[in-house]
Amino acid sequence: MPARNDAALAFLSARRSRPAKLFSHPVPNRDELMEILAAATRVPDHGKLEPWRLIVVKGAAFARLADLAEARAHELGGDTEMVAKGRSQYDAGKLAVVVIASPKPSPKIPPVEQLMSAAALCLGIVNAAEAAGWGACWLTGWAAHDPVFAARAFGCDGTETVAGIVHIATPHEDGPDRARPDLGRIVTWMDA
Repeated sequence: MPARNDAALAFLSARRSRPAKLFSHPVPNRDELMEILAAATRVPDHGKLEPWRLIVVKGAAFARLADLAEARAHELGGDTEMVAKGRSQYDAGKLAVVVIASPKPSPKIPPVEQLMSAAALCLGIVNAAEAAGWGACWLTGWAAHDPVFAARAFGCDGTETVAGIVHIATPHEDGPDRARPDLGRIVTWMDA
């Protein structure tokens, strides 16, 4: 029988979603963040392709990104709600790691699997940050999915997309946990 890691299982079972807008300072320093990223990048990367890249956002960069999101919303003819949603996570940001899905040409590894590797990295960052004692929240939003904004903000080329923006900072006090999925409703067993 394989060895259990009860501490890891208990940690994952108790993990909560925390709103990034409620995070406060301090944030991890460079060494603390590199420890988190070193743990998180141990995700399935499909033959060492590393089909992603990371951008650490902090300080004045958040104001620049908020302004870019607002400008892009106006270009698209967006209303005040679109502008507010575009700006919100950047206006409230303390530190974030932007995970860029950057697929590599490969005859063996399809682009969708490379994209899933980037998504796994986002979750890995969330879990590693929370294991290190920080609050973490994986967000995107309309601006992150807009190719023009992604190019201006993060230098994404035509093959790259934003897989996630993981905010990391000091978490607020835990409130009530949200309802979790009913496994009896969503799990199907196939024995034959």
